[in-house]
Amino acid sequence: MKEEPRADIGTPVPNANSPEELREQAERTRDELGKTVEALGAKADVKAQAKEKTAAARKQASEKASLVADQIRERAEQATDLMKEKTPDPVLERTAQAAAQVRETASKAGQYAADKAPDPLLEKAGRATSVARANRKPLLAGGVLLAVVLLVRRARGRR
Repeated sequence: MKEEPRADIGTPVPNANSPEELREQAERTRDELGKTVEALGAKADVKAQAKEKTAAARKQASEKASLVADQIRERAEQATDLMKEKTPDPVLERTAQAAAQVRETASKAGQYAADKAPDPLLEKAGRATSVARANRKPLLAGGVLLAVVLLVRRARGRR
């Protein structure tokens, strides 16, 4: 069985006619060997592979968390709208009155705390307040949802 010389993989050709052909063949072999060494080096670099996998997992988790957060916000808004539709007007009025009282009391307590609290604490409280104001709808929806859950649990407990 006679084997055909394969110049494409860098093996020497027994019937090379000139030194120039041998040089070209040697150059191709060097290039292929360099690529092979690079590929083996990349496979052996466990630290780089771990970093790539970690980055991919982090990105996937972030995307999933964002999707879940969007779904929660949407459902909370739906629950809030449903509660507003199903709640009788007198209850809504009493709730508004209670909210006004809570705001007034909170304002008085806030003023008292501002008078007595140290400056670093006031700065942290200011940051927390701005975050709460920026996320008002989700916080309100969460509060309503919590109230509904508590009312349902309370009603089931009486049975």
